[in-house]
Amino acid sequence: MKTTRHCLATDLKDNPELIEKYKQYHQPGNGLPEVAKSIRAAGIIEMEIYLIANRLFMIMDVDDNFDADEKAKSDNNCPEVQKWETLMWQFQQALPWAKNGDKWLPMEEIFRLSEQP
Repeated sequence: MKTTRHCLATDLKDNPELIEKYKQYHQPGNGLPEVAKSIRAAGIIEMEIYLIANRLFMIMDVDDNFDADEKAKSDNNCPEVQKWETLMWQFQQALPWAKNGDKWLPMEEIFRLSEQP
């Protein structure tokens, strides 16, 4: 099975207490099971989120069935995912250059070691 990697970024509000709370929500067992189920059902094989200061980086490895637009539609129709997204917006803020309503923005890959001589 071929996988594709997507890397995205967003920011947290620059508040140490909120950042700690956000990190707690992302510890094993603290998320909503329906959200994890929707992630897997969309063809996302692996998802990791990294934090530096108040910037978040998400790495997703997806299978051939993954379609970002379909995932967004599915999320919009799932009350549990919407509940989670509303909760997370208490901690997150859009990147300064994001269009209105955009949260996680795709990052441009500029280097890959495997392509180097």
